Amino acid sequence: MLSADRTVDVLRAAGEPSRLRILALLAREELAVLEICKVLDQSQPRVSRHLRLLAEAGLVERFPDGAWVFYRPAADGECRTLADRVLAAVDGTDPVLVRDAERLEAVRGERRTAADQYFARNAATWDEIRSLHVAEDRVEAAIRDAAGPGPFHRLVDLGTGSGRMLTLLGPRATSCLGLDLSQQMLNVARARVEAARLPACDLRHGDIFATRLPDGCADLVVVHQVLHYLGDPAAAVREAGRLAAPGGRLVIVDFAPHALEVLREQHQHRRLGFSAPEMKRWLSAAGLRQTGLEILSPARSDGLTVCVWTAERSPS
Repeated sequence: MLSADRTVDVLRAAGEPSRLRILALLAREELAVLEICKVLDQSQPRVSRHLRLLAEAGLVERFPDGAWVFYRPAADGECRTLADRVLAAVDGTDPVLVRDAERLEAVRGERRTAADQYFARNAATWDEIRSLHVAEDRVEAAIRDAAGPGPFHRLVDLGTGSGRMLTLLGPRATSCLGLDLSQQMLNVARARVEAARLPACDLRHGDIFATRLPDGCADLVVVHQVLHYLGDPAAAVREAGRLAAPGGRLVIVDFAPHALEVLREQHQHRRLGFSAPEMKRWLSAAGLRQTGLEILSPARSDGLTVCVWTAERSPS
């Protein structure tokens, strides 16, 4: 329980209009400082001051990611609970909050447009781009090991891209489903799946945050080199975890934290890798138990370290 003085401090931090708006925004997704500035239409120094006060009150968490700084709601604790209660009491139809939500959607739209343009330009050569810093044979061997021998009744590949995970693991599955938001990437994936002669493989336009698939529909879910493009990777992990059947498995492949800003500037990466504690926390929040983490160091000194996380849902 919070003391009376501590409660007053937290409410004072949350009780300023701009800071309340920031809390409402961060309840939707983690955001970079400049994105919050765009939504609030306020200067960076002013927004940074609000964020500092919220962080000092224990209401938000600050985490640097390369040259960017992101903020998200505090993970847990009495302060977070109090903030949630405050936000629950606010009228969601308030014109200021509605306008903020519209501006946030515009920021998301800018991200989506930039990503769509990038993927459209590079769909045909996607595997070569992805392998610039990664030894694909080593990574794919680790993915096979993480997935297990199978056979799998249902494989779901979220953000399937060129369909490489489908062709890699599909022969072990009775049926496969690949989802992606990019039609250009789906076209590449269709050609690859057809060439691999995987008839029980369905490719659909779909959102990794809202797949509209039933709970527990897959005994193997794969998220391969997708999370670093997303504005809310934790939400994507939750959705992927929701799809895992009792006793089912989730395999996530992505980069360890790094400082290659060029990937953000030229290749639309939003996050520069993920730490082991961060991913473990997200998997736990998704109701899964982490069962493995393989760390693959690059052969090149300027390369990227790839991590393969494995998690399972309890059979009962």
